[in-house]
Amino acid sequence: MDVPENDFKWFGEGFEGFPKKLPEDCIEYTLYIIDSKLKTSADIRAVLKDVQRTATDLTRELLKDYIWQRESFNLEIQNVDQLPFLRGQTNYADSIEDEWLIVYLLRELSRRFTKLWIKVVDADGEFLLVEAANALPRWLNPEIADNRVWLHNGKLLIIPLQHAPTGRDRTAPITRSLSLQEAHTFISANPSKIIHSPTIEDEAFYRLRNYPKQITENLQHSLITIPRKLSYILKERPSSISPAVEAFYLRDPIAMQPLQAKDNKALSFPPADFVTMSVKFSKVGYAQLKSQQFSAPPAWSGKLPKSTIPKEVQQAEMGMKVSCGFEMLVADPQNKDKKAVREIQLLLDDIESGEDTLPTDETIASWDMRQDDESWLDINFEDFERELAGKEGGSANTTSAGKFGDKTAQEDLRKMVERFEQFLNDDKAGAEGAEDLDDMDFDDDDNDDDDDSEISSEGEDKDVSFNEQEFARMMREMMGMPPEEDPDPNPNPIKPSSSNDKATSKVEELDSDDEESEGEEIRKVMRRMEAELNEADALNLDPTPRKIAATKAGVKGKMKGVESPDMNDGLVEKSQSDDEDVDIDFNLAKNLLESFKGQAGMAGPGGNLMGMLGMQLPRDEDDGKEVG
Repeated sequence: MDVPENDFKWFGEGFEGFPKKLPEDCIEYTLYIIDSKLKTSADIRAVLKDVQRTATDLTRELLKDYIWQRESFNLEIQNVDQLPFLRGQTNYADSIEDEWLIVYLLRELSRRFTKLWIKVVDADGEFLLVEAANALPRWLNPEIADNRVWLHNGKLLIIPLQHAPTGRDRTAPITRSLSLQEAHTFISANPSKIIHSPTIEDEAFYRLRNYPKQITENLQHSLITIPRKLSYILKERPSSISPAVEAFYLRDPIAMQPLQAKDNKALSFPPADFVTMSVKFSKVGYAQLKSQQFSAPPAWSGKLPKSTIPKEVQQAEMGMKVSCGFEMLVADPQNKDKKAVREIQLLLDDIESGEDTLPTDETIASWDMRQDDESWLDINFEDFERELAGKEGGSANTTSAGKFGDKTAQEDLRKMVERFEQFLNDDKAGAEGAEDLDDMDFDDDDNDDDDDSEISSEGEDKDVSFNEQEFARMMREMMGMPPEEDPDPNPNPIKPSSSNDKATSKVEELDSDDEESEGEEIRKVMRRMEAELNEADALNLDPTPRKIAATKAGVKGKMKGVESPDMNDGLVEKSQSDDEDVDIDFNLAKNLLESFKGQAGMAGPGGNLMGMLGMQLPRDEDDGKEVG
């Protein structure tokens, strides 16, 4: 079968393929050498190899026996369009700390090579800008952020908007993302114009404030009781604990089949000859293992060591989970090509062949028996509410062991609340939310070259803003009423002629004479409208604040100075009342309660907002009543 020259011809001219997107929970990092002195690809490749060796030494120095949740930090030399560079991709699964550890390593690498420029993204794109969203300039939004954010010399640098000629002796900013080649060209030609903001950098690197100390705090040591054969595997390959925990955590009935048979001969790690040792986990992996309820499968039924001491029972249960995880990992044919499984099989073959022997009790006793505190797993909901409120300290009967999460979690939560409070206290934001949006907040995909593209932002805001006088004029036309002469919105400082004065005074006199008749006409029309709406049962809907304000502005502007003698004119009376705030408060409370109810007892924006306001809402008792 002949392959067409253009695979994307069916999609139309100019289509070059769908945009590539990283898988979820993945971070991608590319490292470039930008140096005008290096003329050939061979010279650049030589420097990249030095970077690669330095990265290996750095990981060996900082990450000795570190337990990655899924994949580790890695760098490979690649070549695209005769441009060599280093690239790596890591799947960090549920461990966000692994992602930030990689950012820390990349920042340290950039400090050691002055010509090294690093780009790092994840499934959300430029996630460093997401962290610094509170400090970003208005023009920098996700639509134009691609290839603008770089790590260099340990700093976060941003390529600014470029300007291009418009053809009329004027320039306009290029409001789009940059290609990689454009970014490299700008860095080479205009290094002094690249933006370095300490405020943005502090926000973006906030999670790195405790590194490298944070590296060891991401690990959890715990004593568990496991078969002796498994203790040998964990001693030789400590990193194999992560794929085993994942196999246990993501198990399905098919993966559990090897453990359903009561015959233990086919098991790689039969429940016998138990020993207790200290195993190193990632904190996320330990929490996944600890949190799951797991009954002993038939292969392990009645085989756990007998003990009445709660601590020993807990160690045996955790050991059973780890052993079952290793059993499922090794037995699943889908895992046979994984590096961890191949290493485990080699060690098991060495034991079977007699090349290696299992550790004795004396040898195991000489190992480090470290047991870390597990209080970070316990959540005290009183402390959790206190953290949400941005308050420090605990209650009088609360010990430090009962505080919510660890120190890092408390600091992150407190900072989150602080940022939200800053947003609520922003004078520039109104009841409708964030206002005065910049033009850059909208899609720029359709770039037209006509004169419409040169309309100023003020003109656009004027077009979409609500004009009360224009609304009133349209209402009068719809009702078939004579138009009202409005004062000149753009008064001329030059004194008008006497004829204009006479005309103006005549119009004002006519308006004054006809004001009462017009008011009566409005009341008649509104009564007819109200009757039709009542007949259609359309007045039972709750008016939103925006509709109330618009109706009030349109009717009240024409009823100024006229009092209604009829107390039953409900709509006119509502238009003249000052109870708009009450309606707004009612709808606000109604929306908050509906949002809180929609959370179904789980965390959500409504509950968090009311928690910050110090309100404790009762449960909805109506949900428990039977209807009908």
